[in-house]
Amino acid sequence: MSVARLSRAARESVAGLPRAFWWLWASTLVNRLGAFVATFMTLYLTLERGYSASFAGLVAALHGLGGVVSSLGAGVMTDRLGRRPTMLVAQVSTAGTVALLGFMEHPAAIAAVALLVGMASNASRPAVQAMMADIVRPEDRVRAFALNYWAINLGFAVSSVAAGLVAEYSYLAGFLGEAALTLLCAVLVFVKLPESRPAVDAGPVAQAAPEVGLGTVLRDGRFMGVVGLSFLISLIFTQGSVGLPVAMGAAGFSPGDYGLVVAVNGVLIVALQLPVTRLIEHRDPRRLLVVSALLAGYGFAMTAFAGPLWAYALTVCVWTLAEIVNSPTQMGLVVQLSPVHGRGRYQGMYTMSWSVASLVAPLMSGLVIDGWGAGWLWATTGVLGTVAAGGYRVLMRGLPGAAGAASSGGSAGGTGAASAEAGAGGGAAGPVAAPAEA
Repeated sequence: MSVARLSRAARESVAGLPRAFWWLWASTLVNRLGAFVATFMTLYLTLERGYSASFAGLVAALHGLGGVVSSLGAGVMTDRLGRRPTMLVAQVSTAGTVALLGFMEHPAAIAAVALLVGMASNASRPAVQAMMADIVRPEDRVRAFALNYWAINLGFAVSSVAAGLVAEYSYLAGFLGEAALTLLCAVLVFVKLPESRPAVDAGPVAQAAPEVGLGTVLRDGRFMGVVGLSFLISLIFTQGSVGLPVAMGAAGFSPGDYGLVVAVNGVLIVALQLPVTRLIEHRDPRRLLVVSALLAGYGFAMTAFAGPLWAYALTVCVWTLAEIVNSPTQMGLVVQLSPVHGRGRYQGMYTMSWSVASLVAPLMSGLVIDGWGAGWLWATTGVLGTVAAGGYRVLMRGLPGAAGAASSGGSAGGTGAASAEAGAGGGAAGPVAAPAEA
């Protein structure tokens, strides 16, 4: 491809998005540049503190439990108080608890503060995702979510290498660095981002629409099916930050080695997310979700056969491709099934699937590695990928017009609330866009 064509494709990828989106994008990038705790917690506990893989798994699970606790509450806050206040409270709280965690020494104190960090750091996700859906036109959401995910992984690629080097000298510096960058993120939100929560329409159409509560979300069978499959996929991908570092540490690799290997994930997403999104955004989401689930499961399963460092990097390449395809496809489905005035609650429930996976995955990896060895963990990921692929095939078969929705904008069904939103001009109603793991 010529330089001129590459330049034109880059301009088309960023053109037409509102200014507020770019400030939100910048805050996401800053936040991910400081991602130290989630990436290096298990290495910190096992190598620096000398705890077992099971204890490291327990602490990571408590971090995930914090996210489970805060997901739904943050979703309700996002709808009731607004996107901006929720993000500010979450980011300031995250900065304080991350800094505190770096000074904890007693095992019980480490576990308790890790729970608080999980609660605080996860609370901004529903607000970020809802704000993005608010401020970006439906036809631009695939591109916008892909750009945001690109920022997440650009920050992750840089922070993985930098934090790996920092960890070899001082883990405390990593904790404090994350706290400082999270505070900077809060400053960006406070100074540059206006509130985007849609105003409640008092007209007769709005009065006739059913009120959206957590019960509405739970009764939405199609959406909850997406949440369940998201949990399985999350359970696989989370092994990149909990199972993989423990397995590599046990194999004699250093934190810097792990940082280099896992940085491949971020580098590939930075290089491929936008061109791959342009390639897949009008393709059949059913096929994309099935293929991505299989690539994720068997990409991690290949880790059982990895020996030298380059072989670990190769397995990361395989499951990174799955992530690139799955993330925009699944996130678009979530956004389009969410009613305007219930976006926070729907996003909170979706975020909870990742939080529950963050709770279960460390326990699973720690117990399996300690009890049977890492090979059994990687075999399990292959099974989970196969089950998720079958689940996507069944779920998407029940979505009318799913194959053409991405290109035609047709309805993919959903709850009465979602249909009411589409009728009011609130957003698109057919799959597919992209995630913000922020």
